[in-house]
Amino acid sequence: MKLNSFNQLSHQQAFDLLMQCNTSENWCHKMAEARPFSHSDHLLKMADTFWQASTSSDLLAAFDGHPEIGDVSTLREKYQNTGQSARHEQSGVDSANEEILQALANGNKDYKNKFGFIFIICASGKSAQEMLLNLQKRVANTRQQELANAAGEQRKITQIRLKKMLADGGKTNEPN
Repeated sequence: MKLNSFNQLSHQQAFDLLMQCNTSENWCHKMAEARPFSHSDHLLKMADTFWQASTSSDLLAAFDGHPEIGDVSTLREKYQNTGQSARHEQSGVDSANEEILQALANGNKDYKNKFGFIFIICASGKSAQEMLLNLQKRVANTRQQELANAAGEQRKITQIRLKKMLADGGKTNEPN
């Protein structure tokens, strides 16, 4: 989608498209209201600005828009809006052996029990083993540290999805 086309969408259309990039409704409303953007770098900068101003509730809403790493049933059922993007982004788990997948599942469960939200990582380009190592390191953090870490990872994911939205006609939920 060309930026000009995105700028001309109705607020609701822009909001719906942005929800495929980040499921914080507050962030999506702010982004839709900030239009028109003069160029894609302006859009990306504003995305960061609004994200950095997010409340804990905004962060948790965005985190809730993600399936757990490697959880295919969650990808299919709960997150139809962002599921295809997440599936592509998490392709590193496709070739993982059963031991690593089980360790990821157990680690995700421990992480969620400790912090109250799922493990968020920008999985693009990472193997299942790399994601597992990150999860194991991060589970030792405090909740405040993990909110900050997960917010930083969500920022990366959002930026990737926004760039993809502008590059492929706004269909962020379609596989490449």
